[in-house]
Amino acid sequence: MDPELIKDCVHCGFCLPTCPTYVLWGEEMDSPRGRIHLMKQHTEGTPITPVMAGHFDACLGCMACVTACPSGVRYDLLIEQTRAEVERAVVRDPRERAIRGLVFGLFPYPRRLRLLRPGLRTARRLAPFLARAHPSLGAMAALAPEVPVRQRLPRLVRARGPRRAVVGMLTGCVQREFFPQVNAATARVLALEGCDVVIPPGQGCCGALSVHAGQEAQARRLAARTIRTFRKAGVDTVVVNAAGCGSSMKEYEAPGFRVVDLSEFLAELGPAAERHPLEVSAAYHDACHLAHAQGIRRQPRELLAAIPGLRLKEVPEAAICCGSAGTYNVFQPEAARDLGDRKAASVAATGAELLISANPGCTMQIAAAMARAGRPIRVAHTAEVLDASLRGVRL
Repeated sequence: MDPELIKDCVHCGFCLPTCPTYVLWGEEMDSPRGRIHLMKQHTEGTPITPVMAGHFDACLGCMACVTACPSGVRYDLLIEQTRAEVERAVVRDPRERAIRGLVFGLFPYPRRLRLLRPGLRTARRLAPFLARAHPSLGAMAALAPEVPVRQRLPRLVRARGPRRAVVGMLTGCVQREFFPQVNAATARVLALEGCDVVIPPGQGCCGALSVHAGQEAQARRLAARTIRTFRKAGVDTVVVNAAGCGSSMKEYEAPGFRVVDLSEFLAELGPAAERHPLEVSAAYHDACHLAHAQGIRRQPRELLAAIPGLRLKEVPEAAICCGSAGTYNVFQPEAARDLGDRKAASVAATGAELLISANPGCTMQIAAAMARAGRPIRVAHTAEVLDASLRGVRL
């Protein structure tokens, strides 16, 4: 924990109404400035106790406070450092260690995730029973999505028409195995807009899930492998379609290695292909690691607004996290459920037929919450919506 970063906080309280856990509980120690006070105590010699660790664990790392802060406090760096320190200093109870071992031995590894695919439907049915064994097991099962047929992507997708750019594309871990249609749509959109898309084999997790949860050594190892993979493929610009992944990859200390979100890249490139009408009312969900961590809000809205017939609706309380937050909805299922229900009510209030999301965790979280509320809704990634419009097919 950097004492100099801690000093930047003047405890003004602008962060309070943007913090999901403070909104839920109204507890000072579960607000950004409260957690910064605990960090200061630790730098002055106070050991991290289980109670103190609980307040840090309860943080979603959504970075809404970073957007709201008038003093420029780098809470994103502080909570990342703090989580790594918690993992080093705190001995968790055996059941918690077992769950964390399961999650970080499974989710960052696409091949292991693939083994789960045939059993996801059964897992959803068994969620209440698994929750009795451990709430995190029940949460994982309840979030399991419907996975379409796996789509194999070639190593190179050629540009349609004149080539305007050459980019690499991250396939990811959860995105690759649970939402393969999103990666396929991303590659098609980039190709239709004049890009050669390089999709290197041997990709895995970028390290985002690990770094967000304080698993420092694993995060560094996965990040280094990701950089090597794309450099070996000969690309220096990597397009990412998952908000959490893009947020972490932009923090890589790798000169000449540029990471851009899909919507950010397409906005920079400018449109070349014709947009066909999509007659649908859609609500756009701001993923926290896109809006707050990367500052990308305008670009996806502009891309969607350019589609004829698409009626874009804003979600109330857009800045409040849906409760997904990487592995948060697994490790903090009760708080995540409350935030998911709150987000579901906001989405339902728009009356939209379709929800557009740019992060796989958000997609699973909000879809599950909407179904729980008896208001199921179609959820599509920004790439899927653009793909349907560019190809002139039904969404």
